[in-house]
Amino acid sequence: MSAPTTKKPTVTEREARQVAEAAREQDWRKPSFAKELFLGRFRLDLIHPHPLPADEDVRRGEEFLARLHEFCETSIDSARIEREARIPDEVVAGLKEIGALGMKIDTKYGGLGLTQVYYNRALSLAGSANPAVGALLSAHQSIGVPQPLKIFGTQEQKDAFLPRCARTDISAFLLTEPDVGSDPARLATTAVRDGDDYVLDGVKLWTTNGVVADLLVVMARVPKSPEGKGGITAFVVEADSPGITVEHRNAFMGLRGIENGVTRFHQVRVPAANRIGPEGAGLKIALTTLNTGRLSLPAMCVGAGKWCLKIAREWSAVREQWGKPVALHEAVGSKISFIAATTFAMEAVVDLSSQMADENRNDIRIEAALAKLYGSEMGCLMADELVQIRGGRGFETAESLAARGERAVPAEQLLRDLRINRIFEGSTEIMHLLIAREAVDAHLSVAGDLIDPDKSLQDKARAGANAGVFYAKWLPKLVAGPGQVPTSYGDFKHAVDLSPHLRYVERHSRKLARSTFYAMSRWQGRMETKQGFLGRIVDIGAELFAMSAACVRAELLRRQGDHGREAYQLADAFCRQSRIRVDELFGRLWSNTDDLDRKVVKGVLGGSYEWLERGIVDPSDDGPWIADATPGPSRQENVRRPFE
Repeated sequence: MSAPTTKKPTVTEREARQVAEAAREQDWRKPSFAKELFLGRFRLDLIHPHPLPADEDVRRGEEFLARLHEFCETSIDSARIEREARIPDEVVAGLKEIGALGMKIDTKYGGLGLTQVYYNRALSLAGSANPAVGALLSAHQSIGVPQPLKIFGTQEQKDAFLPRCARTDISAFLLTEPDVGSDPARLATTAVRDGDDYVLDGVKLWTTNGVVADLLVVMARVPKSPEGKGGITAFVVEADSPGITVEHRNAFMGLRGIENGVTRFHQVRVPAANRIGPEGAGLKIALTTLNTGRLSLPAMCVGAGKWCLKIAREWSAVREQWGKPVALHEAVGSKISFIAATTFAMEAVVDLSSQMADENRNDIRIEAALAKLYGSEMGCLMADELVQIRGGRGFETAESLAARGERAVPAEQLLRDLRINRIFEGSTEIMHLLIAREAVDAHLSVAGDLIDPDKSLQDKARAGANAGVFYAKWLPKLVAGPGQVPTSYGDFKHAVDLSPHLRYVERHSRKLARSTFYAMSRWQGRMETKQGFLGRIVDIGAELFAMSAACVRAELLRRQGDHGREAYQLADAFCRQSRIRVDELFGRLWSNTDDLDRKVVKGVLGGSYEWLERGIVDPSDDGPWIADATPGPSRQENVRRPFE
């Protein structure tokens, strides 16, 4: 066995992109509503009528939600978790008792076998009781051991690990390193084959659940050898294995109860039988796991939105200013309307995406990514608006409010807790790039070689011919469509008429596709550097998807007789608010400060504006920006603390 390398992988930008591209799911074997939306094809038939869960799934799901609701109300003391910065052992024991660790695990392994719809509703409920509890359950099941084994594990691995994950063991997912975030090509943790084992060396950062975990999913780089092709590979690792040290439990501005740490591996032996999939499949496994795993974050943002709405309603009816409740003042009322309408739309997006995941008829990789992006951004906005509605009381802690005799409303805590969702499981900036890559996949499939500098003239000529055929058929279809016919989508016209909003989505889906095509024609190979433009393209697509989901959900509720009139009102309000944002985003596609911003950034990095920083003191210490992660034995105390 060779010694572990202490040198970090050095990769070029192109090599990093090639690694990420190789990990992508290349084919589109199933239809995708969101993919079609970006191509200018509004396929309402893919989401309407709204898909519904089977009766048995509903029965089992509702029964568990009832048990979980009672547990959250009687056994989770959110204030205590915030105060002690820990989830008490008895809370975790109670979650195990009611089966919450195995919500997504099949019943034959001792789990509950809930659908994605009910799993997400359970996370929304648990996260409303305390976001750290939601994070614990989500990290365990959405990205921890259960999900990758469910998709890629061998039968022996499922038999060995899933029963443990369903009832007793907490799992964690370890990918990020001190100097490696969303650029996995530079992954430094190694796994060297030695007989029937692999030997792991390296350091992992921000290991959610890592401080308390019993089982870990670890991503490590396997050197190429005669026995295997090597590459980034996934392993199931026992957290108490010799050589594993949890060196630090991280503390954050929010999610104070989260058990997130720094984990060092030194000569840790892992049986080859614990490798998930073949060597080199680790990133593909991680990305595929996240296709549905990402839905857990917007699900918890839905729960946060519901709580924001409840507090805003109750507080704004009681608090008076200038002779009337503050809710009746337009400045406050518009914020309440935004919270109500956006919560409705977010729930529509999550439920629709989840049900499509359960049916497995559609490819939802873009829908899930849009849900995560949109939910995390809007969740933060709603929490911020609630703090503003509450005024000084919104900025005051719940503990302080209670100490002086007022209701302990943790609005500021929610704002802190939700902030991480714009970073967790792919930051907003990374999500923009990831979704944009999927959105332009059809273009790159037919014309990618035209803008690839490494391709030969023969390859470019062939690509040009293929592109000509594709665009000759595609471009004319972007000129006109049902969105220009006043009677289109008439089945959404009732006491409140939602059909104009669907016509708007159809028209602007085509406009979005035309804008993307024009940008590719204009910038060609430089398109990937236009991150501001790509981000706005994705944000437009997210708004159009949310509008579509809101309308479809409103019609479902109307047909079911479940607050249909009110649902139509909320969908109408959301769509009108969303259309204003879409119009602004389209304007900013071509009228923006992107070029000027790049010049300013170069000036900042070059020191041209250092004079602007004078007149302050910096309270930071002088430690390194990035901690040393050289492989080797740990010099720290092991702070691992499994739940009792």
